[in-house]
Amino acid sequence: MKIKNVLVSQPKPAEVEKSPYYILAKKYKVNIDFFKFITIEGVKAIDFRKDRIHILDHTAVIFTSRHAVDHYFRLAKEMRAEIPDSMKYFCVSEAIAHYLQKYIQYRKRKIFYGRQNFDQLMELISKHKTENFLLPCSDVTEKEITQVLTDNAIQHSKAIMYQTVASDLSTIEIDKYDLLVFFSPSGVKSLFSNFPKYQQGETLIGAFGPATCKAVEEAGLRLSIEAPTKTAPSMTMALEEYIEQLIKSK
Repeated sequence: MKIKNVLVSQPKPAEVEKSPYYILAKKYKVNIDFFKFITIEGVKAIDFRKDRIHILDHTAVIFTSRHAVDHYFRLAKEMRAEIPDSMKYFCVSEAIAHYLQKYIQYRKRKIFYGRQNFDQLMELISKHKTENFLLPCSDVTEKEITQVLTDNAIQHSKAIMYQTVASDLSTIEIDKYDLLVFFSPSGVKSLFSNFPKYQQGETLIGAFGPATCKAVEEAGLRLSIEAPTKTAPSMTMALEEYIEQLIKSK
């Protein structure tokens, strides 16, 4: 099977020509389209207060995405909660840790980060068991994360600060694509919200992250490309590996 058209369920990169997807498309003469499958909507301060979770009651924050960072600081501002300099930040990746610079002076804060994997971050969190952690998240947060925190006797509060809503995909000709790439369980859910009778057929499915891979399989879809792996830490690297295998198998 030859891959000609790929649909990536994420927004189009701001600088397309600098994107690894652009390099991949040019190298293998593949058409790659981008379309955001989900929309993020922030929880209003008045609704957040109903959960009776107080931001300043916590001494540390766990960030698993940039959305979590944005909505944590948004709500803190709306609720006039001045974040103390002593607050500790635990980020699932270095990229998210550096993203904090948008809101705080990076070098003057206590920031810890893992390497794309929550289990690795958990090793750092376990060394700070005296902290009271806040986990800013969406309404579809992975249950595995809160379960791991509970199993390790980590004092924490799950704070739903934003929600994921399926985007309108009615303008997409979904059947023209040879490969669909997902990055979250919500993206998979959006596919079926928009196309209830969707049949995979020969279409390939790629997924990033264990939760997304699980969602693909639970939806009854056949998973062909998985990332991250030891040899392919990014989705573009996983795609290139797969395309190279197709070429060699000819």
